[in-house]
Amino acid sequence: MLLALLLAACDNQSQPNGVTSEPLAKYEQIKEAAYTISISANSEQRLSDAFKDKRSDLQIAGKGTVVKLLTDDLKGSQHQRFIIKTNTGQTLLVAHNIDLAPRINTLKVGDSIEFYGEYEWNKHGGVMHWTHKDPKQRHIDGWLRHAGLVYQ
Repeated sequence: MLLALLLAACDNQSQPNGVTSEPLAKYEQIKEAAYTISISANSEQRLSDAFKDKRSDLQIAGKGTVVKLLTDDLKGSQHQRFIIKTNTGQTLLVAHNIDLAPRINTLKVGDSIEFYGEYEWNKHGGVMHWTHKDPKQRHIDGWLRHAGLVYQ
């Protein structure tokens, strides 16, 4: 029993803080449900409608393919930046706060990524941010999922 607990503790330490692997332990299955927030055709429609209607400040889940990696924004809060294309063809800049959440070091062009965060309109397709936990608990927590890991 003690050996099993030690092995479990070592395994849990293999991921950086803010990164969880799948499948999650039973006690974390409720948390996992939050990561499956309606990523569907409805999500893509909400994103398309938000762009068409020039709307911002919307919590949206979705998925896409990485089409371009950008340099990190190191001014003020640091952000990992990359552009994705959704199944509808809309492009989206993802600005992932790496002061508050782990950077996705393995990300490359062509990778699939799922997201949940706040959408801000711009003429290029929009920006997705708040893809992390809010340490002050004043904003809905967001996340990114890449290669079976959740970053928040």
